[in-house]
Amino acid sequence: MAQRHAVVVGGGIGGLSAAIGLHRVGWRVTVYERAAAFDAIGAGISLWPNAQRALGELGVHPPLAPQRGGGLRTARGRRLARWDAAAFERRNGLPLGVVHRADLIETLCAELPASSLRAGVTVTSVSPDGLVRHDGGEVRADLVVAADGIRSPVRQAFWPSSRLAYSGGTAFRGVARLPEPQQLSTTWARGTEVGVLPLLDGRVYWWVSEAVPEGIRHADARAYLSAAYAGWHAPIPALIASTPEILHHDVFQLATPLPTFTRGRVALLGDAAHAMPPFLGQGGCQAIEDAVVLAAAMSTSDTVAAALTRYDAERRPRSQHVAQASIRAGAAGPLLRNRVALAIRNSVLRLAPSSVTSMVGGDINAWSPPSLPQPQASEPPTNPAS
Repeated sequence: MAQRHAVVVGGGIGGLSAAIGLHRVGWRVTVYERAAAFDAIGAGISLWPNAQRALGELGVHPPLAPQRGGGLRTARGRRLARWDAAAFERRNGLPLGVVHRADLIETLCAELPASSLRAGVTVTSVSPDGLVRHDGGEVRADLVVAADGIRSPVRQAFWPSSRLAYSGGTAFRGVARLPEPQQLSTTWARGTEVGVLPLLDGRVYWWVSEAVPEGIRHADARAYLSAAYAGWHAPIPALIASTPEILHHDVFQLATPLPTFTRGRVALLGDAAHAMPPFLGQGGCQAIEDAVVLAAAMSTSDTVAAALTRYDAERRPRSQHVAQASIRAGAAGPLLRNRVALAIRNSVLRLAPSSVTSMVGGDINAWSPPSLPQPQASEPPTNPAS
C-alpha cells in the first residue's frame, strides 16, 4: 500500500505539530510555509498542562520555564491573589510552562525530515478533493491540513460567510532581559492587563492588553507605553524600557463558531478553525491538541473521511468551548471597565484563599491526548529548515 501523503498549509505551531503527528503515524508530510524561513514572529507563549501532555505524546520537549510563584496585583503593586504554583501542579500534574515562540518552532522543526519543510511557498488554492496549487506548481494530497492562521484563506474560501470580530482589546508584546530574576505576575487595572512571565536564561516575556477601540496606533509604541505605565509597579517600566522590539496588534476572534472543521479531504486546524482571544492563554495550546487528535484519528480510522469525521466530532465542541471561555475571561478581567464591577471583583479576589488559583483553567487543563503509535522508521529528523 502506497504511503499516504498530507500537505500542511502553514508552518506555525499548529501546522508543525500536525506534521509531526502525521509523520509519526506513518504519513509522508509536506509543510508549505509562505514566509522565507520557519521562524516565529512573536514573543512568548504559555503552554498549559493540556498542551504539554499533547506535546509529550508527539515526542516533543521544548525548553519550558516552569512558573513557580508570583500572583495577581494592582497597578501600584498591591497583591490581589497569590499564584499557588505548588497546588496548581498537584492538581494538574504539571506546572504552567512558558517558552519563546522561536524556541518552540525550532524544537518542532527538528522533529521533521528536511524533505518535509518547504519555506517560501505560497499556497494559492485548495480543493476539497485534496488538490493544492501553489506558486511553484500543484500537488494532490490524501489529506490537506489548513493551519494557515487567523485570516486563513482556506477557511474563507470554504466558509465565505465566516468573519473575524474585534475582541475589544489591543495587545503589545515583547521579550526583555533584566539583571535580577523575575516571577510571574498579572496586573489588572481598569480595562488593562499587564502580564510578566519569566523565560529561561534570564529573559522575560511581557504583554500589555488594553480595552480600546480598534485601529488605534502610536507613532512610537515604546514612548507611549513608557508614559502610560511609568507609575506601575516593578518590573513593568524596566521591561518596557529594555525591550529591543515591541510588537503591537489588535486582537481578533471568530465572530461565530464554524459549523464544521472539515470539507472533503481538508481539515482546518488551530486559529484557522477556532481563532480565540488570548485571555486564557489557550490559542496555541488548542492547536497542539488539534494536531494530536488528528494524527490519532488518521492512525486508527479505515478512511480519511472517517478520520475527519472523528476529528471534527472531538475537536470542534472542545475548542469552541475554550474559545467562549476565553471571551468570558476577557470580559471579567482585562476588558472590564465598570468601576463598581472592578471594585467587587478585586474584593472577591483579595478574600479568596490562595488555593483558588490552582483551579485556573479547570477542565481545560485536565484534558489528556489520545495515544499515538510508536514512531516508525523513516527518514531521520533534521535541524530547523530555512
